[in-house]
Amino acid sequence: MITLTVDLAERSYPIYIGQDLLQQPELLPPFVKGTQVMIVTNTTVAPLYLEACKALFAGFKVDAVVLPDGEAYKNLEILNRIFDQLIGGHFDRKCTLVALGGGVIGDMTGFAAAAYQRGVPFIQVPTTLLSQVDSSVGGKTGVNHPQGKNMIGAFHQPQAVLIDTNTLNTLENRQLSAGLAEVIKYGLIRDLPFFEWLEQHLEGLMARDPALLAEAIERSCRNKAEIVAADETEQGQRALLNLGHTFGHAIEAGMGYGAWLHGEAISAGMMQAAYMSQLLGDLSAADVARIAALFKRAKLPIYPPNELSNAQFMQYMAGDKKVQAGVVRLVLMKSIGQAYISGDYPADTLSKTLTDWRN
Repeated sequence: MITLTVDLAERSYPIYIGQDLLQQPELLPPFVKGTQVMIVTNTTVAPLYLEACKALFAGFKVDAVVLPDGEAYKNLEILNRIFDQLIGGHFDRKCTLVALGGGVIGDMTGFAAAAYQRGVPFIQVPTTLLSQVDSSVGGKTGVNHPQGKNMIGAFHQPQAVLIDTNTLNTLENRQLSAGLAEVIKYGLIRDLPFFEWLEQHLEGLMARDPALLAEAIERSCRNKAEIVAADETEQGQRALLNLGHTFGHAIEAGMGYGAWLHGEAISAGMMQAAYMSQLLGDLSAADVARIAALFKRAKLPIYPPNELSNAQFMQYMAGDKKVQAGVVRLVLMKSIGQAYISGDYPADTLSKTLTDWRN
């Protein structure tokens, strides 16, 4: 087992990474403050891992709420089912919520924990590659709104993150690819050696080699933990984690949540950001082709959907959380491994990107 730490002073917490961690009952009980545990999961994950997760909390009063699976259900209406069960079960302000599932479950459970009785603890047990390398770490929680992704939420850090890499054995191939988009992102924004390592080992990761997956998860989480420790509430460098996300969130909202998986949308979005970086004179055409080649090997899309017009893109991008004073701030690249955030670019460069980077 590998243990990393997200260093947030008195709110620091561990990330446990390894095989068979759902069979290690000593890991999580120290992070439960009271006597009540509410596990939040979904209809896909519950039959696979709910009983094992419950067994981790022997001696506590354990209940579970099972939500429908998918990004389409990441909204206030479905979130209320968590509150219904907490209130109906007389869960007090010392209860602990446990997120057992992918990014949607993690975001919704964390937001419920942030809001229930003005804040209760929660633990992340991510079961998809995307949630293991990204959304389970850092305390961003929330739900979607029809006009924009993750527009309603809160920063609320978990007590601990438990990543059992065995859960990836039951993950659909499409979901594995979607997770690799977030893995590749770390190489693009700040870690060229990791990007080069991914170029060497991509096929092994696609084949679910346990050692390679563990290393990719560890290196991703280490990058994320360092960024979060330096900028918890995204006042500066944490925004670099949004490479491709302004474009990608527009795809998700515009196509209807769930039609494109998050990783698929940000893969296309990162390519749009890469092409725009080429137009601005930072990346070369060879750099853009190199990035595209890695996404293609991961079976990820490199172009946005043709159904979304430039006007629709701009409409959704204008509602993005990173907009400041009406300016769409984008994460772009100086080079592979070095990203920056900017709202100071020619407007026609964004327009040309949306027009030209099409299939």
